[in-house]
Amino acid sequence: MSLDIGLSQKLGLEENSIEGKDGITEEMLCRKMNMVNSIDTEEENDEEDDEKIELGPQCTLKAQLEKDKDDESLRKWKEQLLGTVDIESIGETVDPEVKVLSFAIKSPGRTDMILPIPNEGKPKGVWFSLKEGSRYSLKFTFEVRNNIVSGLRYSNTVWKTGIKVDNTKEMLGTFSPQVEPYTHEMGEEITPSGFFARGSYVARTKFVDDDGKCYLEINYAFDIRKDWQPI
Repeated sequence: MSLDIGLSQKLGLEENSIEGKDGITEEMLCRKMNMVNSIDTEEENDEEDDEKIELGPQCTLKAQLEKDKDDESLRKWKEQLLGTVDIESIGETVDPEVKVLSFAIKSPGRTDMILPIPNEGKPKGVWFSLKEGSRYSLKFTFEVRNNIVSGLRYSNTVWKTGIKVDNTKEMLGTFSPQVEPYTHEMGEEITPSGFFARGSYVARTKFVDDDGKCYLEINYAFDIRKDWQPI
């Protein structure tokens, strides 16, 4: 969720038309959320198509272990990837299941801000607020079930007043199913500061694998303010 990209040059004086003393109104927020659903959709789809990797047909974990079982190096690699997974308890499911359990925003000297994940993928109102010029990092936990998920990646696109101001992508990796959830923390970022940086934003976050399967998509709004909101 990197935003340190020279917002004042991108936004010009449009900030005066949307930022009030207490941020955006509910009506403005609704218009912005509708707008983000149509902005750059074709461009974003083209980017995802270019990145999609053809991996061939999926097979169950048991079938994967049977493949090349006489190849010592491949067998050891598969055992290392799977770790202590109980193959017998997984069954014959082909498709992996990835569930994002929680989001948290970490900032030095502050209690982690835990963000509830809505079932419908669209948090109501402003999902969270950040202080301008503050250091922060995003941490999330997720679980993997049934099968190996290959090339899981995170992407986050941010708009302000209809202008795309950030497009972050990060490869998380390949994960085997396990009982305990995985945890991933993004690198530390600094929120932009100044008059043009403050105000409301809309964003779209996705978790997608190498097959192009999307496990979570969240469309939301957030604010950058002069100070942190009380916890």
